Amino acid sequence: MGKRKRAADVPNGAAAPKSTSTKKARASEEPRNNERIAPSVVTVQIVTGSYDRILHGITATLSLPSGSRRDGSGTNGKVEFADTFLFNAHTSAIRCLALSPPSAPEPGRAQKVMLASGSNDERINVYNISAHPPKRQQPQQEDDDGEPEGEGEGDQGKQGRNKNKKEKSGNSGSSMNELLSTIAPRRILEDPRNRELGTLLHHSASVTRLAFPTRAKLLSASEDATVGVTRTRDWSLLSAIKAPAPAAALQGRPSGDTAALGAAPRGVVDFAVHPSMKLMLTVGRGERCMRLWNLMTARKAGVLNFGREALSQVGEGRHHGALLGGEGRRVVWGAGEGEGDGEDEFCVAFDRDLLVYGMDSTPKCRVMPDHRTKIHEVCYVVTDAETDAALLAVSTEDGRILFFSTRSEDLTTPAPTSKPGSSSTSMPSSSSPPLPVAKLVAQLGGKEAGVTGRIKDFSVLRAGGEEQEQLIIPTGSSDGKVRIFTLATDELNEARKSKGGEAATAATTKQVGRLLGTYETSNRITCLEAFVMIPRPEGAEDSEDEDAGEYADEGEFEGLSGDEDEDDDEDDDDDSE
Repeated sequence: MGKRKRAADVPNGAAAPKSTSTKKARASEEPRNNERIAPSVVTVQIVTGSYDRILHGITATLSLPSGSRRDGSGTNGKVEFADTFLFNAHTSAIRCLALSPPSAPEPGRAQKVMLASGSNDERINVYNISAHPPKRQQPQQEDDDGEPEGEGEGDQGKQGRNKNKKEKSGNSGSSMNELLSTIAPRRILEDPRNRELGTLLHHSASVTRLAFPTRAKLLSASEDATVGVTRTRDWSLLSAIKAPAPAAALQGRPSGDTAALGAAPRGVVDFAVHPSMKLMLTVGRGERCMRLWNLMTARKAGVLNFGREALSQVGEGRHHGALLGGEGRRVVWGAGEGEGDGEDEFCVAFDRDLLVYGMDSTPKCRVMPDHRTKIHEVCYVVTDAETDAALLAVSTEDGRILFFSTRSEDLTTPAPTSKPGSSSTSMPSSSSPPLPVAKLVAQLGGKEAGVTGRIKDFSVLRAGGEEQEQLIIPTGSSDGKVRIFTLATDELNEARKSKGGEAATAATTKQVGRLLGTYETSNRITCLEAFVMIPRPEGAEDSEDEDAGEYADEGEFEGLSGDEDEDDDEDDDDDSE
């Protein structure tokens, strides 16, 4: 006879809850005596793309000090890395990644996240990624009873036996992972739920940007000057928004351009969808402008040209030669003022500076205090949940993430006699007054943290409670290293209130955050995405087929349909110059 369960030997279950409640009470008293809160454990799924065509999935299990002191003297967090998947995804370098929101929670069913990767090979690969942390190896237990199968057993017994078989198969898979971890340089926690769904082939050039505004739609930009809108329910192309080709005679050719002989650089580089899901901004190659699109009709809504004076102040033209300058590299919506009215501004990133525009489409300020380093990625980070106030985070060539405040009270106007970013170039006589400069609040990384290589991409995740909210910032560098930083929002709020401004430099800027750990991928990272994994609910099982309800449209992009014809003639008159 096999061993019986321990719960069966207890005649009355009242003693067990009593003992556990005592332990919980003791655990809750310890933080009061030590003036700290016990660290919380968070699992983060990180996905990196590289020049080596490798799609690498990593899980980082973090022990966050939820009650660390503001001066950095609190408990130090820990991080444990593990490999979850490694796909040879494309035949060329991977340029962009996108993660969808998780599927809707359902009783007894695991949640999933869709992953899309774009490359220079014109393909978009789509994967299903588990939203729950991978299971670790559990010690195998003996059967409850030694009775043969079928004797005194009903339907519930059969279901329980089938469930045990599934658990044993899962344990065998985890045993294989443990065996591989003993011979591999890193821990392996392979998840069989991470699998490829298929490939999209509706672009004819390199894919430059991907985004899931909702779980029901995938937007993709390409160098073929189109933005594709794909429905994830059946992966059909609903619409292809076509941007007009720039005139080569007017724009010129930059040095190092790879366009074909006799052709001009073209293509949509980046796009940003407004949270209302009705508007979209795009920037492209060979254009000194950005375009506004109506997503309800998939048609052009307007063109905003970058002024010569504004481009001169952000350093465009000096670093690209006399032929071309002023191409937007990134565009993002944000709420800089934090008035509670949603996104009230948008930011356009150039090679070495950024321009922030208000909703009236006039330049509000520029961002970088100088033009000594290149810009790679930019996003808004909300620091106040009540007012939705946000700071602008910018990753640079010298291994830093800079945080800027674009609030009106934090802007400073430089002297009109000095040229921003360069003292050797004089201002044109017909130029407008110099643009205000955003306040440099703090910096993360850099030489002070031992980071010297460029930060190609980063992601900002949230963890912890409302009183002490922690930001988890995974970064990917060209040297193949993934670094995990933690940062409290209180640090950013205090740094914004301190004195500072345009004259702030790397030596005088406040250093915030702390480095928890570094992971070596051995690949040159080009892009990175991450999300906080959801704890697995009890009794959740993975399904092979997806429900149509998971991809049901929520009313967004109602005007888009596969039968719409695009009017390219209307866009021909909207050249940037």
